[in-house]
Amino acid sequence: MRPTRRRLIASAFAAFAGAALSAAPGFAEEPGRIVVIGGSVTEIVYALGEEDRLIARDSTSSYPEAANDLPDVGYIRQLSPEGVLSVGPDMILALEGFGPPEAASVISQAGIPVVVIPDGFDSAAILTKIRATAEALGRAEAGEELAAKVGADLKAAEEAAAGIKNKRKVLFLLSVQGGRLMASGANTHADGIIRLAGGVNALSGFDGYKEVSNEAVIEAAPDLILRMRGGRDPSSDAEVLSNPTIAATPAGKAGRVIGMDGLFILGYGPRTAEAARELGEALYSDVRAAGN
Repeated sequence: MRPTRRRLIASAFAAFAGAALSAAPGFAEEPGRIVVIGGSVTEIVYALGEEDRLIARDSTSSYPEAANDLPDVGYIRQLSPEGVLSVGPDMILALEGFGPPEAASVISQAGIPVVVIPDGFDSAAILTKIRATAEALGRAEAGEELAAKVGADLKAAEEAAAGIKNKRKVLFLLSVQGGRLMASGANTHADGIIRLAGGVNALSGFDGYKEVSNEAVIEAAPDLILRMRGGRDPSSDAEVLSNPTIAATPAGKAGRVIGMDGLFILGYGPRTAEAARELGEALYSDVRAAGN
C-alpha cells in the first residue's frame, strides 16, 4: 500500500527541513492546490509531470514557459504572507532560504503544510532536491527515475570538466552598476557552475557575493566574464567591457563576456548539466576547434 501524503510530508520534513518549519495538522491526503517557491523546485515539479497541482509560483519560477501563466506571489526572498496565503493553498513547497524570516514564520503558522526543499552548490545537492520534491508530492519512484537521468547528465559533465588540463578563469559579475563590481566568491551557485563547466572561479578567496576592488579583479586576470542575463543589473555587455577595470583583464581585452539566463545557470535543477555544457563551450570552443 502506498504511504499516505501525511507520512510522506512528515518524512520530507524530518530528512530535509530540520526544525526550521513544521507541517500543521489537517493536511489534505492529496494536495491539489500547491504554491511552489523557488525556480528549480518548480522545474522539478514540471519534470515530474505534477504541474496540474500548482496554483501559484514565485517570480523566480520562470521555466518552463507554462509556469509564467500561474499567479505570481512575489520574489522568493521578499514574500508577503498575505500574497502567498490569499490563493488558498493546501500545501506550500518552498526552496530553503525563502523569506524574509518573518514572512516564513507567519506562513509556517498559518495551518498549511510547508515543505522546505534543501538547496546546495553541487551535483549531489541537485539530486537531493529532486528526491525531496518528489517525496513531498508522493511521487518517490518518479523522483528516483528523474534523479537517475539527471545524475547521469551531471556525471558526464563532471567527467568532461575533469579532462580539461589547462583550466581557464571565470569571473561571475552580479552587478557593475555605478562602477562598483559585485562578484561571486566560493560557496555559491555561480562558483559551482563554473567548476562544473571545467573552469576556475577567478575570485575564490572569499565566500558568497560581495563588492570587490578594482585591484582584486585585475589581479584575478579572468579569461571570461560571466553575467546573469535578465538579472537586476540592466547594464549591457558593451557597458561591462567599457569598465576600465574589466577592460584591463584578459577577458576584457579579448571582449569575452557571456550572459546566461539566471535560473538556467544558478538554479541547480534538471537543466544544470546542460548549462555547464554551454558555459564550457563558451570557455573552450577555440581549444576544441583546434583539436587540443
